[in-house]
Amino acid sequence: MILQIVIITIFIPITFYYFLLSLGKVDSVMLSETSQRKIPLLVHAVLLVILIQKSITIDEIPELYFFFLASLISTCLALIMAILNFKISLHMMAITALTVFTIGVSLHYHTRLIAVIVTLILSNGMVASSRLEMKAHSRTELVLGSIAGIVPQLAVLYFWL
Repeated sequence: MILQIVIITIFIPITFYYFLLSLGKVDSVMLSETSQRKIPLLVHAVLLVILIQKSITIDEIPELYFFFLASLISTCLALIMAILNFKISLHMMAITALTVFTIGVSLHYHTRLIAVIVTLILSNGMVASSRLEMKAHSRTELVLGSIAGIVPQLAVLYFWL
């Protein structure tokens, strides 16, 4: 199952990125233009649907199922924003989603993942700071990216926590 997750969430997107780069549909890995984000987000959403339907079912590992379901919702929110010609921080969306999921796992299994959670919270700050320093996003885009990562994860916690 881990191999399937790695292939669908890492190898296929990287391959697809280089394909888009060779076609001239993207100019850099930053995807600075909102128009360049639409196709990669759509492909990512399709890959998440495949992952949820074929690899990670609710019966096997419900925690991962709901994590990827919330990730699909976040991706769809980012896609909608891109279609509306508004850019949100995908980096913040990802790191905040992972942070909320880790807190949920800690609560669900009654384990103290303090070091991991603190590291993730610090990572949230570092990601936000780096995105501002690089002038890749405005504060609004960072906040909206964070909301797009946090809210779906919180919503699905109800179903597995």
